[in-house]
Order: sequence, then C-alpha cells, then structure tokens
Amino acid sequence: MNIRILCIGKLKEKYWTEAVREYAKRIGGFARLDIVELKEAKLPKNASPADEAIVMRKEGESILARIKDGDYVVALEVEGEMLDSVALSKRMERVFAGGLSTIDFIIGGSLGLSSEVKKRADLGLSFSRMTFPHQLARVMLLEQIYRAFKIQAGETYHK
Repeated sequence: MNIRILCIGKLKEKYWTEAVREYAKRIGGFARLDIVELKEAKLPKNASPADEAIVMRKEGESILARIKDGDYVVALEVEGEMLDSVALSKRMERVFAGGLSTIDFIIGGSLGLSSEVKKRADLGLSFSRMTFPHQLARVMLLEQIYRAFKIQAGETYHK
C-alpha cells in the first residue's frame, strides 16, 4: 500500500514540520508514505483573474505530471464530499482491496485546484466548508489517514 501526498508549497514553520514528521512515522507502520512538495507558481501583485487562471493551470500541470494512470486520486476541495473518519477508512480499504496500490491525496495552492485536477480525481474530499491554511490541511489529512489505518486494524485510537 502506497500513500502519496501531492501538495503545492513547502512547510516552513517548525511546528508544522514536526506534526507532519510524527504522523508520517505513525503511518509508516501501515503503508509507504511519500510527501511530494511541488513548487508554487508565482502570482503577481494585484493579480487579474487571467493571472490567477495561469497560476492554477501551471500548478495543475505540475500535479497531473506526478499522477500515474493506475493511481486512485483524492482531491481536497471545499466543494468535495464530506466523509466521517469511518467512511474514509472504508473507502481507502476498498481501494486497496480492489487491487490499486497507490492513493494520491492532492492539496492545491492558495487558489485551489485546477478544473483538470478535479476532473482527474476519483474523489473530491472536503474536511469542511471552511477554508484552512494549506499547512494545517496537510496535518489534518495525515492525521485522518493514520486514523483510517487504525480503524481498519480495529485499534482503539479512533474512540
């Protein structure tokens, strides 16, 4: 089982990197985890809608270039489906049981995800209708992936 997190931008603050490191270590007992930080496209000051579209397209192309044909893709997006932890765990379990070996979770840049990335996704996932910083979204995602594996293992972490 492989979990790949494709995300735009790097974590800079120590508290985010420590949280990511801790959950990555925990997930490592269940699956191979790969976190791929992709470069943010430059957004000019006082960007026009056309400038924003160019940035989203560039970031989307960067994301899509990393996704393999047989990967199951989960795009984190505000408009996505809201699942509870048990439902996410079951979805991941079905994907792996169905013969796919990799789940790609996608976290976009500050403007979100391009329509091409959303179209490629097998699941649009929303944590909430609220907006969260990308750094926090990454930590929340890793915690939920860890929780999903603990649920599948029948362990008490979820209680």
